[in-house]
Amino acid sequence: MDQKKDEKLFTEFPAVTTAQWEAKIREDLKGADYEKRLVWKTYEGFKVKPYYRAEDLTSLSYLKANPGEYPYVRGNQTKCNEWEIRQDIDEADVVKANAIAVNALERGATAIGFNVEKVVAVKDLITLLKGVDAKKAALHFYSSPNWVEFARLLVPALKALGVDAKSVNGSFDFDPISYLLLYGDFYYSQEVDMAQAAELLAFVADELPKFKAITINGDFFHNAAATSVQELAFSLNSAAEYITFLTDAGFDINEVCSRINLCFGIGSNYFMEIAKIRAARYLWAKMVEQFPGATDEAKKIYIHCTTSIWNKTIYDSHVNILRTTTEAMSAAIGGADSITVLPFDVTYKESDEFSQRIARNQQVILKEEVYLDKIVDPAAGSYYVENLTDSLITHAWNLFLATEEKGGMIEAVKSAFVQEEIAKVAVEKSKDIANRKVSILGTNQYPNTKESMLDKIEEEEDYDDEKVEDEDEKGPSFEPLFLFRGAEDFEDLRLATETYIADGNSCPKVFLLTIGDLAMRKARAGFSTNFFGVAGFDIIDNPGFKTAEEGVKAALASAAKVVVVCSSDEEYAEYGTAVAKMIKNVNDQIVVLVAGYPKEIVENLKEAGVDDFIHVRVNTLEFLSDLQLVLGITEEDEYEEDED
Repeated sequence: MDQKKDEKLFTEFPAVTTAQWEAKIREDLKGADYEKRLVWKTYEGFKVKPYYRAEDLTSLSYLKANPGEYPYVRGNQTKCNEWEIRQDIDEADVVKANAIAVNALERGATAIGFNVEKVVAVKDLITLLKGVDAKKAALHFYSSPNWVEFARLLVPALKALGVDAKSVNGSFDFDPISYLLLYGDFYYSQEVDMAQAAELLAFVADELPKFKAITINGDFFHNAAATSVQELAFSLNSAAEYITFLTDAGFDINEVCSRINLCFGIGSNYFMEIAKIRAARYLWAKMVEQFPGATDEAKKIYIHCTTSIWNKTIYDSHVNILRTTTEAMSAAIGGADSITVLPFDVTYKESDEFSQRIARNQQVILKEEVYLDKIVDPAAGSYYVENLTDSLITHAWNLFLATEEKGGMIEAVKSAFVQEEIAKVAVEKSKDIANRKVSILGTNQYPNTKESMLDKIEEEEDYDDEKVEDEDEKGPSFEPLFLFRGAEDFEDLRLATETYIADGNSCPKVFLLTIGDLAMRKARAGFSTNFFGVAGFDIIDNPGFKTAEEGVKAALASAAKVVVVCSSDEEYAEYGTAVAKMIKNVNDQIVVLVAGYPKEIVENLKEAGVDDFIHVRVNTLEFLSDLQLVLGITEEDEYEEDED
């Protein structure tokens, strides 16, 4: 019996070596470039191979550690993968926010994030927290103008509600470095803001021992289009800045580390996001152990994850539910301590009870039906995930050290090093979205052409903050970090078309003149429908025309401002030339395009009257923006202002 237990399964199949795998792959590639076809170069700056094997794990020493063991890659927990289902409530009115919170806790949430910008007295907090069981639910607070004053209000408010403040779990979103990044200045000054960190930490240690006083908002980096490497490194640099300042001020390293919460944005790069959370724990442990006196507990970090804003869309917004589902899964599998799933409609309006319920239930389902809370670090041992984790660790640590050499996080922000490094990636990502190399479903690919969003978008309120208003007048002292969504430029494109229609104009028509080879005309008509659909144009497709004359007659009758010839490269010499000449002879204001790029006859087609060509290598955003200018949908100075 013992011998059978030691036997490997499927011993009748011979082992396949890496050399054999490689030989077979190269044979199947038939001479194609291995690196270009199969090796993925990430935005993070490292390459991902097409497959990994057990031999790729031999150099990873941390694999021997169990969950709950240093360096904590596998998380802090040992028996389960429990996390807080956190619902953040942006409503600042304390009465309304309280009603939402009580309802959320009754329906699956186990933690609440409160916007406390309007809390100025103990009575406000009593109203906000009435009916909220603070003994069971964690309380997280953000948007306070003064965190020390707020903390001093919280303790008597909890006492008035019959709750021992020392038993309540939660956190404060105190992070002056993030304020500096977002607004290009400190709230008061570097000295005053950092001094508040010490004052808040001392108060929390005495009165709210289960609270995190400082939150490192790594999600801001994420929502500025930063890579996972940048988000990890710069979050670590921020933490190091606080730890160094506070320990120099006399605080114990272990006390400081117990008061910090790391917050990450989680995007749709599924495995990379799992690896990011695991890498964060390793990096935190390695950083903290450099401080004398750090215990094992100090090397454990609390991680909160919130679903990405950067990849969310206004159009086809229900796709956001799919995005946040995979993001919440990444966070849970990666071992997050708490997770916020943002409502699917957050990009264009205040979330309502329906969208909040959907967001909350996504996490409930991941626990109650998918059982992701039962197994600690289910990704452990995955050749792919472990190698991603190791790559993130290596590259993030190198960037962390490079930032420290510049004087630490605050000095790196003042010199714009952080902003410029992220901006480089933002430009690259934006270009890939504009070229549709990166797809945003429903926005730059496969749009719902019947959807209209112009009348559904609610205007965002400006920050009601005197400090920010003053900065607007004199300008920020340092370069702010630019947060945006990847879909914004394409959404602006389509909203411009909707505005044009709302002003009393008819929707611009694009006539697809399909002719010739059946397979090619259908394929190129499909491409063209998708291409012009992202701008909200009215696409007129056709089953196909027998002659160019027939197609031109139908095109002119449609009153379309754009005609796209859809055929095969071989047939464009005949059909493309004929169509362009006939249309331009009747109305030279009609834009004539060819779907494809038959390079041998491009000049001939242009001479015949073809204005341009649409194909996979075209910068879709730029092309459609220029076309809108030609059609009178937008004005040049407005477009240039947007570009700036």
